[in-house]
Amino acid sequence: MRQNQSLILEIRAIIANAKNVALRAIENERIIMYWNIGKRIFEEEQQGKDRANYGTYLIRFLSKQLLPEYGSGFSIRQLERYRQFYRNFPIASALRTQLSWTHYKSLLGLDNSDKREFYVAESVKNNWSSRQLDRQINSGLYERLLMSSNRKDVLAIARNEKLPSDAREIIKDPMVLEFLDLKKENSYYEKDLESAIIAHLQDFLLELGNGFAFLASD
Repeated sequence: MRQNQSLILEIRAIIANAKNVALRAIENERIIMYWNIGKRIFEEEQQGKDRANYGTYLIRFLSKQLLPEYGSGFSIRQLERYRQFYRNFPIASALRTQLSWTHYKSLLGLDNSDKREFYVAESVKNNWSSRQLDRQINSGLYERLLMSSNRKDVLAIARNEKLPSDAREIIKDPMVLEFLDLKKENSYYEKDLESAIIAHLQDFLLELGNGFAFLASD
């Protein structure tokens, strides 16, 4: 009987894994589709670049034709986003299969390529969910690391091209601990800070960065 239960658990795990693989494949195909749509829109715009407002006309024309047939994924805003996706990530083979379209939408809001490259590398290396990526972007992780590290080293560490030689290269300064829900005070008792950190341990380890793990409390 116990053997049969073990078999059921194994089969359930096989089924769950197959579903996850299938969903990941579908998501990757969707991302490639958006990239190709953005590429074609950009190429068509370049052919008509001498015509005033041709880009705006083209997006509106495409949306009017495609929206009734394919739904909200082809609104004006979405088509503009696909074009931006191609322009910010112009090499299809460099797209990361570990990232979802929700990840990429967050990355499109970043204002320079170094920052995007940093967050892509960190998302993949740390297996961040899209929610975790948004939190790190909103808390200014990139900018905080640059306060104590130079840009070249930050990107090299993110891409695993360089091992940090100093703890200051991987510990943020300052840290953003808004998830602890502590009242705003000039200082805190150590025991209160410790209790709040343990209660929100996953978020705290995410804020610390690579190379940190919780072992046990006394």
